[in-house]
Amino acid sequence: MFQQTTHTSKFGSRPLVTPQYSRAVLRTTSAPPSVGFWTGICLFVCLCGCVPWAGYSQQSLFPQDVDTIYLHMFDNRTFWRNMEYDLTDALAKRIEARTPYKIVSDPDLADTVMTGQITSVSQGVLMTDRDTGNSVEQELILRAVVSWKNYKTGALLADNETVVASASFSTALQQHQAYGSKLATNRLAVKIVELMETRW
Repeated sequence: MFQQTTHTSKFGSRPLVTPQYSRAVLRTTSAPPSVGFWTGICLFVCLCGCVPWAGYSQQSLFPQDVDTIYLHMFDNRTFWRNMEYDLTDALAKRIEARTPYKIVSDPDLADTVMTGQITSVSQGVLMTDRDTGNSVEQELILRAVVSWKNYKTGALLADNETVVASASFSTALQQHQAYGSKLATNRLAVKIVELMETRW
């Protein structure tokens, strides 16, 4: 709707047309979203939480058809003594804490069995003192192979999989080789547990 008025100046008078918006139009443009709009939003959110391709799932990352694991003491093919004890202990604790499985002491009562061996341990220098030439920071790298077998089906859940982890330690911070070894075995245990997750 338009309203016509007259504007007078030294050049004469001329009509001016100004738009007049009705209250009905203003009410229409500022109306809140309809019920149907919010219903559609809610439906979309629900579908995102339920459909696997939406990126969200409540399913466990670990195989669901087994409950127990018998963990063999790891073999040690290196000259680093007692590292196999630290790794086996760290792995048992990590499995109990981070997976749905229970460690059992009798292989006859286990659904699965896990075996492995430490194949190599290497140590390198990351940083040296410029004045003395002595190493200030060193790195320890552990490599192991792991197998995990399902006793129920005979299937290999992991077949001689190679796992590597490393840790650094600094003599300047009063950290010695034993500290680096402990840290590296714990990190290797974390990597092995990650290996146990289902590969989608």
